[in-house]
Amino acid sequence: MSASVLTAGSRRRRAQPIAGRLFSKFWVYAVCAVFGGITIVPLAYVVLGGFRTTGQIAAHPVGWPHPWITSNYTSVITSSSFWRQVANSLLIAAIAASLIVALGSSVAYALSRYEFRGREVLYTVFTLGLLLPLTVAVLPLYIELRHVGILDNPLGVALPEAAFGLPVTVIILRPFMRAVPSDVEDAAAMDGCSKFGFFWRILLPLSRPALMTVAILAVVQSWNAFLLPLIALNSPSEATIPLGVANYQTEYSQDTAAILAYTALSMIPALVFFLAAERRIVGGLSGAVKG
Repeated sequence: MSASVLTAGSRRRRAQPIAGRLFSKFWVYAVCAVFGGITIVPLAYVVLGGFRTTGQIAAHPVGWPHPWITSNYTSVITSSSFWRQVANSLLIAAIAASLIVALGSSVAYALSRYEFRGREVLYTVFTLGLLLPLTVAVLPLYIELRHVGILDNPLGVALPEAAFGLPVTVIILRPFMRAVPSDVEDAAAMDGCSKFGFFWRILLPLSRPALMTVAILAVVQSWNAFLLPLIALNSPSEATIPLGVANYQTEYSQDTAAILAYTALSMIPALVFFLAAERRIVGGLSGAVKG
């Protein structure tokens, strides 16, 4: 009898932690489902709204498309201005990401592998750069771009984007480069590898996850940027996708369905790119935290 009582008691004690873990997982999944719904529902509404007419949306704002209308999407896809805006956004994102990776990796290399006076102060300056929003620097930035003469030019958007993207790039890359043992650098030097050779042939390949992370973040941030292209690009032929959405909304303010279709198509490239590169972003950020 006593043995059976002990066995039942041990089973209850084992069951209690299992029940606690299941309960905690339930709340984790519930919170994730809530936040996922908050994110997915508006996106689904925009995409499905593009397959309806403005009259259907006015009559039933949350109704299902019936019948499905594809003319809203086809009119956007066959528009030359839409693809010109896509090309402008891709060009600016490529320039900004290239500058961010090249300059950020060079700065992170100096701040992680060299000992000099004021190194930590300089790193703190880059850290404080995260606290400087673009809206604070809009007026002096516009004056400077006009003075240099690169308004209505992709460089007028790409260069400031690279400058504002450097702080987070340095913060992500420095721990990766600092975590490489000094013995590796000493062995490379003994084999006749110069400082630049070590940086180019050894350090950058070892930091590839972080480099991919900062490049992906730079592309997505550049694709979604609105304020900087708004002040730097005045010509419709130089407009990016966010500006194109705003201009299209102004021009066709009465056609809600067409606006939803234009918005859905404009966000698909960045969304697909971000989802495809999600694992690389998580891997790079986790490595930066560990470093």
